[in-house]
Order: sequence, then structure tokens, then C-alpha cells
Amino acid sequence: MTKEQKDNLFVLIKSLSKSEKRQFKLYVGRIGVNEDSKFLLLFTVLQKLKIYDEAAILKHGFVKKEQLSNLKAHLYKQILISLRLNPSHQNIRIQIREQLDFATILYHKGLYTQSLKILDKAKSLAVANEEKNIAYEIIELEKVIEGQYITRSISNRADELTVQAQELSQQNLLASQLSNLSLQLYGEFLKTGFVKQASEHEKITKYFNDRLPEYKISELGFREKLWLYKSYLWYSFLIQDFLGCYKYSKKWVNLFHEHPGMIKLNPVFFLNGYQNLLEALFFIKNHQKFKETLTRLVEITKEEGFPKDDNVQSLTFLYVGSNKFNAHFMEGTFKEGLPLIPEILEGIEKHKTRIDEHHVMVFYYKIASLYFGIGEHQKCIDFLDKIISNKSLQMREDLLCFSRILNLVAHYEAGLDYNLESLIKSTYKFLIKMEDLYLVQKEMIKFLKQLGDIYPQEIKAAFKELHAKLKALEDDPYERRAFLYLDILSWLESRIENKSVESVIRRKFLSLNKNN
Repeated sequence: MTKEQKDNLFVLIKSLSKSEKRQFKLYVGRIGVNEDSKFLLLFTVLQKLKIYDEAAILKHGFVKKEQLSNLKAHLYKQILISLRLNPSHQNIRIQIREQLDFATILYHKGLYTQSLKILDKAKSLAVANEEKNIAYEIIELEKVIEGQYITRSISNRADELTVQAQELSQQNLLASQLSNLSLQLYGEFLKTGFVKQASEHEKITKYFNDRLPEYKISELGFREKLWLYKSYLWYSFLIQDFLGCYKYSKKWVNLFHEHPGMIKLNPVFFLNGYQNLLEALFFIKNHQKFKETLTRLVEITKEEGFPKDDNVQSLTFLYVGSNKFNAHFMEGTFKEGLPLIPEILEGIEKHKTRIDEHHVMVFYYKIASLYFGIGEHQKCIDFLDKIISNKSLQMREDLLCFSRILNLVAHYEAGLDYNLESLIKSTYKFLIKMEDLYLVQKEMIKFLKQLGDIYPQEIKAAFKELHAKLKALEDDPYERRAFLYLDILSWLESRIENKSVESVIRRKFLSLNKNN
């Protein structure tokens, strides 16, 4: 599959809203650039292109090939300056930075008292909004000014700044250690998924404990608590402690609701918290809390004061859409989920420049699973092929593996057994290469490999035998992850009872939630 060429400037221009494009043209007019300016001509041309085409740009004749790179860089910078001036992109963090820039200019002009006055206000604003890195920068500039003995400040000023710097330095160090740990654990989760055996569990636990800094929860601010909860969350996900995931994602979300001002300043982290809480509730099968949490998330993102920038809108689409699928998987309402598919595919196209390919493939897997649940096996295979044929994609090993397992089952169900043997061989080779061969997968491949030799009257007994083997593995801490991605047991029960997969999952759901 050929990918369209992506150019950073082109992607930036295509991401601009109508109001942002209008503001850019007003900004250009304010700086006194005439309508024939080359970078403005380039902006106009790129606006009209559907895909980035350098030859089409050069055809207009206002720029030579060797000049194009510099012109693009200049236009890119001017667009960013224009966006920075746009009120919709103003937040506390940018305002503090702006005040620090103003104070620096005043300092270099020798207006020291004015500079210190601005710095003091900016520092208070930074500390109040947990912007401690910027607060530390502000104190360092205050120390530079005071260190020149030019302000005749009060005698204890040096001690005051030293104490503030030390406190912020310690808090920033702790936040950095926790954020490093969180990021490393998350990276490990994206790379390998859940731990596969006891030795990996021990390795991750040792890694986590060795890098977890000492702390007193009563002395932590919002930022330190956030990174602490994130670190515990990713550790819990890695070791498949889903109750732990629920505990720390709930703390994460509650932290924001305890500090509502932080939602507007850190909407991405806020949405991340809700996504992880929903995923934990999905894994522990708490349907009632899952539905309540999803409803609450949708309501919050629609509130007037909730940030509406492009990144936030893309993440909202990603998280809400993903969990709407999960709701149908929990409830066994696969047919009711079908209208969600065109909505998601349209959203993927709309947000394609801001959603990474891994998450697109996760959507494809969910769509394939939905089609499998209603018996549309060819459509299931079509979406799985988008994942399996993507050779350049770096995504979680477990999702790659179960895409191939589901592909095998879908081919069998669709009656496409003429190439089942070659599919089994290629899947087996892939799993060995990924070092991800588990008992569940071994039993599935062995069963599918023997299907051709089983007499029709013995099929049901063979399904029952496989079901008994896999049922025994359902609660195994290192095998149960197979059932999180592919409900093999429900598929087997559907074959044994001669019912649809959807009806089997629906029956289980109603039985589990009969008291609700």
C-alpha cells in the first residue's frame, strides 16, 4: 500500500481552521507584507493542494527548487507565530512564558525593578498552576538580577530565593524521576503488552521498585501525584493486575476533579486518565461503572468550558469511539454496534494527521471483532488484513499475534480452508519469531491443523475437548490475556450449541448483570 507523502508544513496548513487561516492573513497584513510576498503565495498554493506535490508548487514560478526549503521554513515559522497570538491557543503556560520573556527584555534594558515585579507575579502564577519547571527558571533569573547587587533588596532576599530554588529543584527532580518511570513502563507496555511468564513479572517488579523514588504522599503536589499514579498504573497493566489498574486510574481521574483548574491546563492527561479507567473497568467486567464513566466522559467533553483544540478533539474521538466498541463487546450487542463502523472510519480520515497508525490498527481490530461476532467473516478478514499486511508498523506484539489467530478462525468459519494450512504455517512461524507462543495459541493452532482429519460427526466432540482445555487456562495469570483480545471460549460454545457468537456473549452478559 503506497502512502501519500507527508510534509510538515503541508500537514500544519491542512490542520488550520477557517478562523486560524483568516487570522494568519490578518497577521501577515499587520506585519506589512504585500500580497506578492513569496511565503504568502506559497501558503495560498498549499491551501489548494489535496496532497503535497512539490512539482505543482514549482509550476507557479514564484520560487526556484533550491529556494523552496528556506521559503517553507519561513512560512512554517510565521504560521506558528500567528497561532501563538490566537486567543484560542492562549493558556496559563503560554502566559507565564510570555511574562518571563517580557521580564528578560526589561532586564537587558536595565529596568531591573520592573523586571523583578513581573517575575514575582509570574512565579506566583506558575506555582499556583503547578508549572514548577517554569517557576524554577523564573527564580534563576531573579537570582541573576539580585546577584548583581543592583536592586538594594531586603537583606534576607538571597536566603528566600535559595530556599525557593531548593524546594522547587527537589520537587522537579521527584517529578522527573516519576515521569521517567511512567514513560519507560508505558513504552514497555506498548512494545510487548502484558508480562508473559513469572520471570518477566519478577523482572518488571524489580525494575519498578528499583526506580520508584522515596516520597511522602502528603508532601506531593498535583504534578508529582499525577506521575506517581501513572507509574503505578502502567506497572499494574504490565503485570495484569486490573484491580490495581482500576485503583490508580481512579486516583488519577479523581485528582483532576479535586483540582478542576488543571483539566483546562492539562486536557490530554485528563482524557488519558479516563481512557485508562475505562479500559480497567472493561477488563474487570464492571459494566455498570463502565457505562457511567463513559457517559460522564462524553458529557464533560461536550461542556462549553472544556478545551476544543484539534489534539483534544482527536483524542476525544479516539477514546470515546474505542470504548463505544468495548461497550458492545461487553454487552454482546454486536449488530447494534454496526452503525459505529462508518462513523469511526470517517473519524479516522478526519483525524488521520493526529492519530498514530497503531491506534488506527486497534480500531481495525475492533471492527474485525465486531464483524466476527455477527458472522460476517469475510469483512472480518478484510480488516484483519489491513493489520497483518502492514509490514512497517510498530505495535504491540500481543495485538499482532491475536490478529493472526482471529484471522485463522475467521478463514475456517468462512469456509476458506483451501489455504488454511499455509496460513497456519505462517502464523506459527510468526509466533515463534515473536517469542509469544502460549498454551492458548498452541492449542488453537493444533486444533485448526487437525480439523481436516476430523470426521463431521466428531466435530462437536473435538470442540468440547478444546473448550475444556482452554477453560482451564482462563484464570491462569499468564494465559488469560488471550481471552482479553479474542473470546475463544464464546466462539467454541457457539459452535457446540450451534448458536451465534453474539448470542452466546449476550447470554453471559445478562447472566453476569442480572441483578443490575
